[in-house]
Amino acid sequence: MNQRESEIASLLPLVRRIARRIKRLLPGVDLDDLIGDGNVGLVRAVDSFDVRRGPPLQQFARRLIVGAMLNGVRRMDPVSERARRIAREGENLRYAIAADRGDVPSTAEMETRYPGFRRALSVTHWGQPLSLDTSLPAGESLAIDWCGDPASICERRQTEREVAALIDELPLRQRQVVMAHYFGNRSLRSIARTLSISSQRTSQLHMTAIARLRARVDVAQG
Repeated sequence: MNQRESEIASLLPLVRRIARRIKRLLPGVDLDDLIGDGNVGLVRAVDSFDVRRGPPLQQFARRLIVGAMLNGVRRMDPVSERARRIAREGENLRYAIAADRGDVPSTAEMETRYPGFRRALSVTHWGQPLSLDTSLPAGESLAIDWCGDPASICERRQTEREVAALIDELPLRQRQVVMAHYFGNRSLRSIARTLSISSQRTSQLHMTAIARLRARVDVAQG
């Protein structure tokens, strides 16, 4: 065994100790994946180590091992760091506003104050892994469906809540047409009779409402 291989072998226990420590902090991460990424960092540390730069090999290797493990964790995260940052900063702003005026601002209000917040919040919610060993997030429940995917069900319900919030922001007549047509399964002609307006006016309200909803979705996703 040459010196390089000897140094790598001597530091393998360090990789395992660091991996177990990170595993305790991030229970959802696989220990073997952490060790594999840490070994890559260890090899890189041994190959690039220069004794003339100051820190001993073990201290230098620790930095690269931890960095390699954390990079591996980030690669497995389906949510981008930018989305998490926007959601985090938006929530901090929301709590600051709530503390100042006494009530929590809605998601729609926060979107006007902090553009992109609604989209980032949805992305981070959808990207949050569900565990069969822990309870569902607050406010979530699942129907007894042995064939359904819990993550897909939660995603669908989150989308339904977002659509409902956008519909609530429509003007009254547009909201009545959309609710009756899409959720009451009624024809535009029938809705026109109920609202005592012409079919042409009902169709115009419907098209305007859909255009408004699409524009809001585009803004949220932009």
